[in-house]
Amino acid sequence: MKKLIALILFVNLSTFAQDKSHELAHKFIITDGHVDLPYRLKIKNFRLDKEYLGIPVETEEGDFDFKRAKLGGLDAPFMSIYIPASYSPAGGKILADSLIDMVNFIAKGKKKYFEVAKTPADVRRIVKKGKIALPMGMENGSPISKIEDVAYFRKRGISYITLTHSKWNELGDSSYDTTKHWNGLSPFGKEVILEMAKEGIMIDISHVSDSTFYDVLALSPVPIIASHSSLRHFTPGFERNMTDEMVTLVKKNGGVININFGSTFIDGKVAESRNADGKILQELLEEKGLKFRDEAAKPFIDEFRKTHPLVFADVEMVVDHIDRAVKFAGVDHVGFGSDFDGVGDSLPTGLKDVADYPNIIKLLIERGYSEIDIEKICSGNMLRVWQEVFDYASTH
Repeated sequence: MKKLIALILFVNLSTFAQDKSHELAHKFIITDGHVDLPYRLKIKNFRLDKEYLGIPVETEEGDFDFKRAKLGGLDAPFMSIYIPASYSPAGGKILADSLIDMVNFIAKGKKKYFEVAKTPADVRRIVKKGKIALPMGMENGSPISKIEDVAYFRKRGISYITLTHSKWNELGDSSYDTTKHWNGLSPFGKEVILEMAKEGIMIDISHVSDSTFYDVLALSPVPIIASHSSLRHFTPGFERNMTDEMVTLVKKNGGVININFGSTFIDGKVAESRNADGKILQELLEEKGLKFRDEAAKPFIDEFRKTHPLVFADVEMVVDHIDRAVKFAGVDHVGFGSDFDGVGDSLPTGLKDVADYPNIIKLLIERGYSEIDIEKICSGNMLRVWQEVFDYASTH
């Protein structure tokens, strides 16, 4: 009888949490620190002309569109203006401008659904209208070749800049780059950090090396963000993620850590499995003179996957990262940074696209988070940091 009662209570609690999660997802503003829609559309040859009809209101492609975002309660996804490390500063600036133009074109072309946001106040105003706000963050600061470029990108609507991507640039070192060219921030990077604060642009330390992170924390006069990072505790040796010490320092700085959803970012065992299979598959394709993206490679990849299926983490692991970040930084310093449309086919079970935010909220409810805590994680923390950076700029 006791087991039966316990089972009934569990089922009732689970049902309550499921219903409540959808309610809260639509009651609270949800921000997401990093969604790679613009670059995905560029790869699909998005055209800035009136004949283009593929604006993402409803589509079966990718992880984001208006319909699914509304289902999941997503209100303000930061559009990633992604600049690959292979681009020169001049080429990167041209690409950044084209991607910013794309976001503005989407907002202008579908005014009923989208609007570009440049401030936290914009987000709140746009959401009240029932539309989705589109703030922008530039992923990779390589297009900044002179200090005046900081103000230029702020005027263009950039609200945060991820200092590096996969290689060192003129601002500092990347977590993925073993050369450690600057051993942290460059002299110019230190100037840019201070100028970003003066211009009201949030400083994003996702992708930077450990040395760069510590340099930023020592120098920044404003709270910083990690737009889409997770915790190294669960992925030992993966410098792209953050250590417990780093998380603690972000708390002292007043910043926010937006948890990345990608399976390889949240589960080291999944990353090991995928890396091992990837090496085998790469060798098989190289024997045939093929690369992963070659159309002729697809049948071989499909056949390989029959015996080596992709493995995924699950939404529980994402909430494990949130729990641990809260343990070391407190509930005032954690948010969402999905990397939707940026991590390929590696999204965890239960978090496959922007309709799935309620699945996180359900688990937060079950783990005892209050509504006040959940609102902070959904958007309160990110909007607070953004506003503090904006306020600093208005007085300096």
